[in-house]
Amino acid sequence: MSCPICKKETQQRYRPFCSKRCADVDLGKWFSGDYAVGSQDEEEAIEALEEMEKQASRLH
Repeated sequence: MSCPICKKETQQRYRPFCSKRCADVDLGKWFSGDYAVGSQDEEEAIEALEEMEKQASRLH
């Protein structure tokens, strides 16, 4: 099995990662919103779309 961050061989202590650094990089991606778990709830999808539109309008 290879580390999903750097592709090196994994270490038992940090599985599925090779090191604490790669585990922390992965955690940071979750915290920053780079990763997301999709929802099957239609109402949540509508709310998320509305929030994205609000944020986009603030940029202009």
